[in-house]
Parts: sequence; structure tokens; C-alpha cells
Amino acid sequence: MVPTLYGNPQSTCTKRVATVFQEKQVPFEFVTIDFAKGEHKSDEFVAKEPFSQVPYLYIVYESRAIARYIEEKYAGQGTTLTPKDLKAKGQFEQAASIEVSNFDPYPSAAVFEKLFTPYQKLTPDEATFNALIKKLEAKLDVYDQILSKQKYLGGDEVTLADLFHLPYGSLLPAVGSDAIESRPNVAKWFKSLQDRPSWQAVKDGITATA
Repeated sequence: MVPTLYGNPQSTCTKRVATVFQEKQVPFEFVTIDFAKGEHKSDEFVAKEPFSQVPYLYIVYESRAIARYIEEKYAGQGTTLTPKDLKAKGQFEQAASIEVSNFDPYPSAAVFEKLFTPYQKLTPDEATFNALIKKLEAKLDVYDQILSKQKYLGGDEVTLADLFHLPYGSLLPAVGSDAIESRPNVAKWFKSLQDRPSWQAVKDGITATA
């Protein structure tokens, strides 16, 4: 059975999952959830995803959890995105924790402040935005040190931990931040991720591949 992904074509978290489907070479159906119509708050959707967020797949929600599910379910095809060797797996888990703790909170909040608050007819808070970018830059200074010694965040092979950075990292230039581009090792690493066919296939929006 072809899996069905419920999400929004421009949603950052939906793109995170769709990128993994592309990496694993798994065809999928796509059902668009229209935020403007409040479909994410319908009784039918909330019964599947109680936080009224996208994406959703089978009985699994939260984009990183879905990505891990896809990687394990389709382990025999496409790109291997989680190592099997215990040491390498530990380094992958470390990298995944770095992304969720030391990266995502800053660009996600900064992008929300700059790009999404106007849709709510609110004025972006420049002080809040600048503080978030400053914190992100300090974290990326550490990234630059790590990536001076290895190709990817968890070692020398790409993993889910690297791909998880793509949706919000790719929006930083749109909010006027060069935090990634101004750090040579981070810039090289991130460009290698953006150049992957999986991201190129979903970066401008998501459609079904089945």
C-alpha cells in the first residue's frame, strides 16, 4: 500500500518528511491540509493529530518521528539515513539531539517572527528576531568547528540529523540572515544538503509521487 502523507505543501515540517520519502525512494500520496479553511482543526484531523499540526502519516505524527519511522520501515531501499554500527549510531543520535536543542529553536522562532506574524496582522518584533539570530550565530560557531573535522554533523555520512536542518535553514536568507553562509564549513555542509535531489524535489512545494 502506498503511504499517504497529510500536510501542507509549504509547511516546513511537511517538507522535512517529504525529503525523507525522496531519499528513501518511496512513492507516496499527498493530501493537502488547508490551513485557511481550518482543516487542521477539524474533528476528523484532530482525531489523528491531537495538536492540530502537520504532517501526519498512518498513526504517527511529529515530523522527526515520521522520518525515523520511514527510515526503519523502508530500510532496504534508497539512502541509509541512520547508521547500524553502535558507535556511529551514537554519533547520529548526538547529532539529532544537537539539531533539536541547539539549532531548531532559533531559526524556527526567527522565521515565525519575521515571516508568519504579518499573516496574523501583527508587527514583527525586531528585538526578538535579532536576539534569536544572535543565539543562532553562537550555536553555528560551534557547528563550524565540528564541521571543520567531518563532512556531516554525525560523521562522514549523511543522516536524518543533517536533513532535519533543511526546512528552516533554507528560510534564513528570506528573513535577512546570513548565519549559515558566513561560516565556511557550515556553508559548505548546508549547500551539500540543499543540492541533494531529495530537497530539490520538495523545496518549492510538495505533490504526490505515487
